[in-house]
Amino acid sequence: MSVGVIGAGKWGSALAFAFSQKNDVYITSRTYRDIPNFVSLEKVLECEYIIITVPAQSVASWLKENFVFGGQKILVASKGIEAHSGRFLNEIYKEYVPDENIAFLSGPSFAVEVMNSLPTALVVNSTNEQLSSEFMALLPDFIKGYSSVDVIGAEIAGAYKNVIAIAAGICSGLKLGNNASAALISRGLVEMQRFGRAYGASDDTFVGLGGAGDLFLTASSEMSRNFRVGLGLALGKSQDEILDDLGEVAEGIGTAYALNDISKSSKLYLPIAQEVYKMLEGKSPQESLRDLLSKS
Repeated sequence: MSVGVIGAGKWGSALAFAFSQKNDVYITSRTYRDIPNFVSLEKVLECEYIIITVPAQSVASWLKENFVFGGQKILVASKGIEAHSGRFLNEIYKEYVPDENIAFLSGPSFAVEVMNSLPTALVVNSTNEQLSSEFMALLPDFIKGYSSVDVIGAEIAGAYKNVIAIAAGICSGLKLGNNASAALISRGLVEMQRFGRAYGASDDTFVGLGGAGDLFLTASSEMSRNFRVGLGLALGKSQDEILDDLGEVAEGIGTAYALNDISKSSKLYLPIAQEVYKMLEGKSPQESLRDLLSKS
């Protein structure tokens, strides 16, 4: 099969490697990369199957300026909520790709481990179950594929876990201990699930690979960019300093801003996400800890 990957960062490159085990894969990005099978965007858009890793905060403008739909089958492999509008990725893509042609990837998957062919299990989420089956068939032997029709649940879980991962990084950076970390992650899962219910998501999604699985991974390792954002906040670094240190996108930052706005406009109780937003805006982590412990 012919598979195109849009985005040649760490995650895009890892997916290109994984899908190349069984398929002819081509990769492109906004800037030229001296890597195997790097081609023009026009060439990638000719592929039957396309994987898009463009970050959530820039994908709307990228689609408007670059994407031409010609019946391709799309797998979205980025996660997040658009900060300025509160739109989920499926809402953004809906303007350009019909529901029957699009799926969303979720589950625990650090790029470096995928590049080393280490085993994991991922979920292909789509309202078109045949499309999910087609993408699952393209996966390499070291990735076990599952399918789900709960697109909004996968979207929320994949975005929200990055915010909880920032909080977990703060917890680690403040040396609050394993008890506190476990309490935070478990309450974060409850908060994610409660938010999902407000949008009609299935509870089962949040205890599966795309929910608890991805959360446990991202919120417990310095390999996670969002976890490292939290470590920086615990050290008293500014948001700009942290991003300079990372040198790459941390989707949890934009999502924290989006969740803060949604919680206010929809009157949803999101205590952890709101405190992460406040810390990104300069609130002291110690003060946020005190406020979280005082909330019911």
